[in-house]
Amino acid sequence: MTAILALDLGTMTGWALFNPPGTTLSGRWDLKPRRFDGGGMRFVRFRGNLDDLAETVNIRQVCFEEVRRHAATDAAHVYGGLMATLTAWCEERSIPYEGVPVGTIKKSWTGNGAAKKDAMIAEARKRGYEVADDNVADALALLDWKLKEMRGG
Repeated sequence: MTAILALDLGTMTGWALFNPPGTTLSGRWDLKPRRFDGGGMRFVRFRGNLDDLAETVNIRQVCFEEVRRHAATDAAHVYGGLMATLTAWCEERSIPYEGVPVGTIKKSWTGNGAAKKDAMIAEARKRGYEVADDNVADALALLDWKLKEMRGG
């Protein structure tokens, strides 16, 4: 099995990485613009984080949380930019990628496709993960879903 990267895209991007023979790493990347940043710096920083991770592990698959509806316009723009950056990064490296609907991830992790943030965090902790926030919990849930899919359900 090859290394798999799961991402919960957003200003605070959660990530989880499965690196055979069974190591799971996770964390979050703060992509919030800094005081003197230009408009595209969050995407430059995101790409840099992907590059840094790819230097330490051979990423062979990427999955991301596929969001179909955003409550705020700015969130939709950030998500779209991150998704474009991610998919271009994957295409340049011939890494397959896929989006997974939010409800699918939540249902697989908690049994409830509309689970709230605190339920996702609680489930991550129940499974032995120390998570900083719901972004990391979502990335871990997505990774768990992907690994189950690869094993046949």
